Amino acid sequence: MNPNERKSVISIALIMTFRMLGLFMIFPVFTPYAQHIAGATPQLIGLALGIYGLTQACLQIPFGALSDRFGRKPIICLGLLIFAIGSVVAACAHSIEGIIMGRALQGGGAIGSAAMALIADLTQNSQRTKAMAIIGMSIGLAFALAMVAGPMLNGIIGVPGIFWLTALLALIAIAILYLCVGNISNSDGNAQQQDPAPQSRRFKQILTNKQLVCLDIGVFIQHAMLTALFMILPLVLQQNLHLSSDRQWLFYLPILVCAYILMVPFIILAEKKQHMKAVFIGSITVLLLSQLLLWQWHQTWLNCLISLILFFTAFTLLEATLPSLVSKIAPAANKGAAMGVYSTSQFLGIFLGGVVGGWLFANGGISAIFLGCALAYLLWLLIAIRYQTFSL
Repeated sequence: MNPNERKSVISIALIMTFRMLGLFMIFPVFTPYAQHIAGATPQLIGLALGIYGLTQACLQIPFGALSDRFGRKPIICLGLLIFAIGSVVAACAHSIEGIIMGRALQGGGAIGSAAMALIADLTQNSQRTKAMAIIGMSIGLAFALAMVAGPMLNGIIGVPGIFWLTALLALIAIAILYLCVGNISNSDGNAQQQDPAPQSRRFKQILTNKQLVCLDIGVFIQHAMLTALFMILPLVLQQNLHLSSDRQWLFYLPILVCAYILMVPFIILAEKKQHMKAVFIGSITVLLLSQLLLWQWHQTWLNCLISLILFFTAFTLLEATLPSLVSKIAPAANKGAAMGVYSTSQFLGIFLGGVVGGWLFANGGISAIFLGCALAYLLWLLIAIRYQTFSL
């Protein structure tokens, strides 16, 4: 990767990190906060967490298409502005309906597909997989930082303050976009002209590729279960471990440090030693095990500690490797379409996780969500064992 490519990829990764950091910081603090908002119910709290994913999923492909026509940077800038406006709406809201509206607007800034396309424009084919891996790792890092920063900031500026900070991060991301990301030397239409197949045929090729479909199902379940889990995890730490929302970072910090240390050898085993399928299947199995442990023994701090170390190790490992796997498996002419479908699946998962998680919490309580997550991971595990070959 030459210096210009490296600078652009790192800058785009930083933009994605700022955006995802703002979104993830809400997860560990929102449910306790929302319980005191006018009109809040478990279902509406879940909808507020997940509605962002629905608007993201609906607009990923349109934003990608608009970036083909009007250029990557203007569309990414527009998306970040919409995201900032949604953050301000949520910060000023005094009802759960207002927060839902703000979160929906946040999702309207669907820049993921355009950002991935920009990376493809700015990197050589030989460096594209590495670039996608950097993006995946940056999102995983944003998640880890958010789990610590969210509760810590909640004690200082509260949830409305976190929404205001999210808007500020979006504006900083716009500055990074124009100051640090390189310009495309060829016209945006060239990539399209290199592949004469119609758009519909290319999407059909992606949707009939079993390897890619398995990864799309995987990221759908991964983010659905994450959203559902954070419907109740802050309450578990509050009720059973007597940790207030602003002190829960003290619990998350050592867990995430352990998770990142434990993750490194498995990344080496998967990438350098070519044991990707074993690591992939093992990670899903660990996610399943973590939810079964939480389902049965979430009442004590030691069981929560062990279960969450297992969960975050497997989650961050998969979060860092899934985009790279999509980039490796997708045919060269269809990588953009593959990433669009992948991103859509990810955000649909966020939406469904919030809606179903809210329903499970309202009707079955905390244990129902842990059991539901375990069943979803079991389904993913069976699909991965049956269809995922990783013949890269």
